[in-house]
Amino acid sequence: QVQLVESGGGLVQAGGSLRLSCAVSGRSFSSYDMGWFRQAPGKEREFVAAINRSGGSTSYANSVKGRFAISRDNAKNTVYLQMNSLEPEDTAVYYCAAVSSSGLQYRTSAYRYWGQGTQVTVSS
Repeated sequence: QVQLVESGGGLVQAGGSLRLSCAVSGRSFSSYDMGWFRQAPGKEREFVAAINRSGGSTSYANSVKGRFAISRDNAKNTVYLQMNSLEPEDTAVYYCAAVSSSGLQYRTSAYRYWGQGTQVTVSS
């Protein structure tokens, strides 16, 4: 069984930064590609960023490209999302997700395991 626990969310002013972490328990973390998604009130869950199992390949939604950075530490079974230049439009619950490595995935339906989410609120 794979469990994912996000942390690092909170309230920040526009222009500020936050770093989200997702700790993954269970076997074979390094065999999973990882993704970050977010869901704002009244909206569908959307792709934010993904990273392959080695950390050598990443992908971002256009809305966060250049501001957010995804990374992972396979020794610590953890994936991170560094968020800079935050905007009120980034306010959402942020989720990490895992899928057995098969090429970077962007669809929520592709991911098998999900965390409970962490709230990020950006004030103007």
